[in-house]
Amino acid sequence: MERATLARPYAEAIGKLAAEAGAWDAWSERLGLLGLVAGDARIQDLAGNPSIPAARVAEVVLGVCADKLGAEGDNLARLLVENKRLNLLPEIVALFEALKAEQGGELAAHITSAFPLDVEQMAGLVARLEGKFGRRVNATQSLDEALIGGVVIQVGDEVMDASVRGGLAALAVTLKA
Repeated sequence: MERATLARPYAEAIGKLAAEAGAWDAWSERLGLLGLVAGDARIQDLAGNPSIPAARVAEVVLGVCADKLGAEGDNLARLLVENKRLNLLPEIVALFEALKAEQGGELAAHITSAFPLDVEQMAGLVARLEGKFGRRVNATQSLDEALIGGVVIQVGDEVMDASVRGGLAALAVTLKA
């Protein structure tokens, strides 16, 4: 199962809590902190060790976060540890931030390219996306050399693959048919 599919229910539940309390920014901070802690190699090793009980892993994560998560954030951390989903925090954060952006009337887009895009190229892509969706677009970028060339753009659940790798895969499917 795709990681985003597993992360979506958590992000949506957090989004619902944030909307009810008007606490979008507070949840962004909590998730950012949790993401940093969960991304630490030592925490990942601890969480991935089957001989260490989930309660102990949660205790360590909460100890590192101190009292910065609040009761709801503590509950989220415990839930993620118990369900062995702590490694999904990057996807949870990305999906939550997309929900937060939608609340503000903008769309979150993630652009993956084989090579770094300069400011002008990013601005051009964002302008085209804003024209297509009719809303302000907040774009982030990452690199994936395996794309060979081109870009993959994700806006919500929609993925636009204009990469060389994607084109080769489509060609392979066509040739096999």
